Amino acid sequence: MPTRHYGRTTITLPDLDDDPYLGVIASPPRPGSTVTEFRYTDQDIRDLDLTEADLRNGILHNVSTQRTTIENVRFSSVQITACDLGALHLSGSKASRTLFRGCRLMGSAITGAVLDNVLFENCRLDYATFDRIRASGPLVFDRCVLTEAAFTGCDLTDVVLRDCTLLATAFGTGTYKGLDLSGSDLSAVRGVGNLREAVVSRAQQLQITDALLAELNVTYSEDLPQSR
Repeated sequence: MPTRHYGRTTITLPDLDDDPYLGVIASPPRPGSTVTEFRYTDQDIRDLDLTEADLRNGILHNVSTQRTTIENVRFSSVQITACDLGALHLSGSKASRTLFRGCRLMGSAITGAVLDNVLFENCRLDYATFDRIRASGPLVFDRCVLTEAAFTGCDLTDVVLRDCTLLATAFGTGTYKGLDLSGSDLSAVRGVGNLREAVVSRAQQLQITDALLAELNVTYSEDLPQSR
């Protein structure tokens, strides 16, 4: 399996595009099923419901849904590319060696997920909420849009956010030791005071100052009306 390097972080990913052993499936995996070596592609469906499933060595590509529920699913060596997963609710699931590339996951609610060697690359995650997710291994967001996304109660130890859009992205209470934010604009993040022990570049010091001042809602003395 190929590896990618993001600073101090090395992530292992699946490489299934040319795998001749992948069989095409015409419908989503059923609840409670185990599906291996599969391709599920070019589908436009109303509801995608994955519950208690075990997905291994497979590709989901160009799948569009209006509503997506993923509950207690295990992903292992899975590529999810160019998918538009509407109203995604993902909970209690585990993913290892999993790639999300070029996906629209706007407004997703991701709760209680455990992620190990997972890459989100060029994904739209605007307004997404991440609640109690835990990085048990390498986790990278590369060039993702996280406008008004929110992280609450998460363990993002040694996670990498590389060149991401973090406009009004909120970091609530959680563990952020080693979270690598270098390369992303931090001037408009929220909850900057919670980012203890995160990793930033020296060039981002002014951005952090701007974010902190906005959070404190300070008033500059020069802007006060003059007394008469």
